[in-house]
Amino acid sequence: MEDTRRQILKSVFGFDSFRPGQEGIIDLLLEGRHVLAVMPTGSGKSLCFQIPALVFDGLTIVVSPLLALMRDQVVALRLAGVAAEAINSAQSRDANVETWRRVARRETRLLYLAPERLMTPRMLEALQKLGVKLIAIDEAHCISQWGPAFRPEYRGLARLREIFPDVPIAALTATADVVTRTDIVDQLFGGHAETLVLGFDRPNIRLAVSAKQDSKRQLLAFLKSQGGGSGIVYCLSRKRTEQTAEFLAANGIRALPYHAGMSREAREANQNRFMTEPDLVIAATIAFGMGIDKADVRFVFHMDLPSSLEAYYQEIGRAGRDGAPAEAHLLLGMADIRMRRLFIDEEKAGDDRKRREHQRLNALIGYCEAAGCRREILLSYFGESSRPCGNCDNCIKPVQLVEGTVLAQQILSAVKRTGERYGAAHIVDVLRGVSTERIVAARHDHVPTFGIGAERKKDEWHALIRQLIAGGWLEMDIGGFGGLSISGKGQALLRGAETFQYRPLEKLPRLRKAARDAEIGAVDDALLASLKSLRLKLAKERRLPAYLIFSDRTLLDMAARRPRNAEEFAGVSGVGAAKLHEFGDMFLAAIAAHSRVERV
Repeated sequence: MEDTRRQILKSVFGFDSFRPGQEGIIDLLLEGRHVLAVMPTGSGKSLCFQIPALVFDGLTIVVSPLLALMRDQVVALRLAGVAAEAINSAQSRDANVETWRRVARRETRLLYLAPERLMTPRMLEALQKLGVKLIAIDEAHCISQWGPAFRPEYRGLARLREIFPDVPIAALTATADVVTRTDIVDQLFGGHAETLVLGFDRPNIRLAVSAKQDSKRQLLAFLKSQGGGSGIVYCLSRKRTEQTAEFLAANGIRALPYHAGMSREAREANQNRFMTEPDLVIAATIAFGMGIDKADVRFVFHMDLPSSLEAYYQEIGRAGRDGAPAEAHLLLGMADIRMRRLFIDEEKAGDDRKRREHQRLNALIGYCEAAGCRREILLSYFGESSRPCGNCDNCIKPVQLVEGTVLAQQILSAVKRTGERYGAAHIVDVLRGVSTERIVAARHDHVPTFGIGAERKKDEWHALIRQLIAGGWLEMDIGGFGGLSISGKGQALLRGAETFQYRPLEKLPRLRKAARDAEIGAVDDALLASLKSLRLKLAKERRLPAYLIFSDRTLLDMAARRPRNAEEFAGVSGVGAAKLHEFGDMFLAAIAAHSRVERV
């Protein structure tokens, strides 16, 4: 069996030896055991099921969430001489029928399917007759409600172990923290599977975070410091990718956009250029990167905040796959945090899911605000320990820290005196002396720490708590309600046996009026008057003061920005989730109507 594995590795895939971790996973599958494999991006996850598929005499089913990824893997396997097929909605019915005929004739070794197509009764019944030997589930974090990219259709895959009781199942992912891994094993395997977690560390990638001030100029300065090389610039929206690519091109940097709103032909053309041409920058949404195996990506730059540490880790993992030095630079702005929270609140999901996503976001913000080694914090999140790396901005140029032992002890005391079961928001209310209904009901307005930090702003206390979590002084129940508890390290700090220093909350300079006007455009008086008229109409209908609908400042920002859709409207100052839902369509329609009149 060992000779067969290595023979296939060399003759089919052209490799002389396995990468770390691959052999152990392959052996478990060949023994007929279920496996959850958590492997860093670029570590060769696909070979872990492709080689057993070729060792086994029969059909392997591969579940994949993305049509593009599915197509690329099938093409790659065919180029390697492997009989691989895919049945999906991107192909014509005739093509899918012909593919199935080849599968039924047992001419196919690997069949790629989306989860919703696999789990249809007709498909399952047909596959049961063909003697399936192995099932591989790619991007397995999609099955977990706690995962960073939960997809409801993945939940049905939990039935596979009952439908194919003697078939080993491989679940593979690059992004799964401890809670997500436990949930995957429970959901998919009923709690019974081998879990292999390869090291998450990518020591060749230099990590850095900066406060967002003028993002385009910051990006340009970063790229000029690189002196060339291929890289990816991640942006939150499709429009921003196009604007960023245009800006870079105008400044002498070869850049192309990539997002899901482009035609398939345009995306593929830009992707192919990125894969083949040197010194090319792709400005992209997260639609770019899945399955991209370009070894010499020298940098990943985040113009906007990712959704979680898992997403961030996966995205920066596309840099430096050749082992040579690479850089990951992230810009953090308060507006980004607000936008991410709005996305979570607007998600059609249960309260548990939303709470979990807010906690994920808090962990990422804590990483960004941390004063200590970023790699230590990142690896700790995934359950690994590390020493200061010497290859992140905080290690290379330590920040000026402020003595905060007393402040930390006040937080820890509030956590302890309220029972080590409440989240950050509750603790901050206790410290600031806010008599919420919950605090009064729990009699927490009588604890000694109630109101002890009234002079500090809420954001300052939250930043301190995030740094205490990031530094291991406090622990957060990520899988539950986000309750805070004191670690052993925190207990020592509370006793006075340790000291605490923190990174002050950074205040970004206000843009001068001229700069702000250049950023968001001049205000059209006629449009502003139209928006005010609509606001007055809505206020009268609801018998409310007009300013409760939107303030003048919000209308000014709205008129300057001229948002065209809900995502852009959410970026207007003063627009929260509820107002977006309640008034967004009406104000967007008014802006669109004004624009149509202008064009006439």
